[in-house]
Amino acid sequence: KNMRFVQNRYYSGVKIVDSFIGGKFVKSRSKEFFDVVNPATQEILSRVPQSTNKEMSAAVEAASTAFPKWRDTSIQQRQRVMLRFQELINKNMGRLAESITLEQGKTLADAKGDVFRGLEVVESACHIAPLMMGETLGSLTKGLDTYSYKHSLGVCAGICPFNFPAMIPLWMMPMAIATGNTFVLKPSEKVPGATIILASLLQKAGLPDGVLNVVHGSKKTVDFICDSKEIRAISFVGSNEAGAYIHERGT
Repeated sequence: KNMRFVQNRYYSGVKIVDSFIGGKFVKSRSKEFFDVVNPATQEILSRVPQSTNKEMSAAVEAASTAFPKWRDTSIQQRQRVMLRFQELINKNMGRLAESITLEQGKTLADAKGDVFRGLEVVESACHIAPLMMGETLGSLTKGLDTYSYKHSLGVCAGICPFNFPAMIPLWMMPMAIATGNTFVLKPSEKVPGATIILASLLQKAGLPDGVLNVVHGSKKTVDFICDSKEIRAISFVGSNEAGAYIHERGT
């Protein structure tokens, strides 16, 4: 009983990190949590829930529901969202860097570099139209012309490591979203702050509800993403061992 009392007092006032599902920041009903610890001071900054199956299913369902309309949204309009997102990242560079420094331990200068390297991908997504173009070839043989088109896949997912809290999510979701896909993102349970800020900035940039969803957790969440029949593609950065596991289970 004394141990339980100390534990409850220890976590008193510690923020629980929200999920982002269907355009809303959602409080998890999970009973399993991970501590987000400042590596410089060992202070517990926040607690990350292990998203429940119901919450993860809701995220995938929101992405599935949003996909047809987002796929049919013009490329110009999708680019405009990315242009506003780019502007908001620049305006919030310090806020993002501070979150990275607190949770991951990088110096502020290195944390800003983390954000900037991801921002470069957003800048590329602002000019996605040429990459979306198909190809044509007339008279491939007698009476035969060929045409190729690039189509959005559907619901995609990203699984991120702890070492680049902004850069790697920004490697994944801007390109997937700009090309007409919807996205379910799992940040590292050790460094969720930057991803939550980025989700809020994308919402302010005008991204429709359900196009981006953020869930939390460790292996249970990875397994859910790999096993989901609705998720058409998975982006991953991490160790060879984890990558081989995700490839085998998710294929």
